[in-house]
Amino acid sequence: MENQEFNITDEDLRSALKELKTYVDVTDEDLREIYRLALKHACERLAASGLPCESCPRLDPRPGDAGTKAGLKPAAKLKPVAQSPPRVGLLEIFWSWLGAAIGIGLCAWLSSQFFEPRDLSLFIGSFGASAVLVYAAIKSPLAQPRNLIGGHVISAFVGVAAWQLLGGTTWLAAAAAVSLAIVAMLATGTVHPPGGATALIAVIGGQQVHNLGWLYPFVPVGAGALVLLAVAVVVNNIPAGRNYPEYWL
Repeated sequence: MENQEFNITDEDLRSALKELKTYVDVTDEDLREIYRLALKHACERLAASGLPCESCPRLDPRPGDAGTKAGLKPAAKLKPVAQSPPRVGLLEIFWSWLGAAIGIGLCAWLSSQFFEPRDLSLFIGSFGASAVLVYAAIKSPLAQPRNLIGGHVISAFVGVAAWQLLGGTTWLAAAAAVSLAIVAMLATGTVHPPGGATALIAVIGGQQVHNLGWLYPFVPVGAGALVLLAVAVVVNNIPAGRNYPEYWL
């Protein structure tokens, strides 16, 4: 093995992903790099324990590490470096559909029955994007409870603040709400893409949303996100091949 070149091909990775029968939110290139680094650390551990390092396969440097990408022209950077991930199976599609149908449906039903008669709501447009993540991309870091709840609530606070401080100039308030929500999510480790829409809704959602003021981050945002999370925890753990969450905090 020590005299042979050892490489993991994209086809090897796609075959492994198909065998998992689930969706992994990572490119072939990233997965290959994860394997390469894991193998490197394993070899270092063996060497530290006194075992000959020659027992490990030779690891090629990661493409681009030597600065080969530094001089690339912008057009060259558009060249694909990995292939599309494999399509998911019918069972995976079914469970993603079921979770989204129950989660969104439950939010809408609770909103119409208990919240709207009190001039409140449990429903905002950004929950549709959250449903894609927590029911169809359940292994993604962006779909985990910390990101789902934290991203929405933090972004909602930022959006309300932007409207109250800059509401006289809608375009400025909208730009501030979304951009600062991104900053806040990055700083707190709670990046959840639908949070950007949650912040924007606080600005352009109309008088009904504006009247909520600082209640908006709690109802509908926080309460609705909790409903989506509760359904995700139940539905995503019914089939044997799915488990959610990957972590809580």
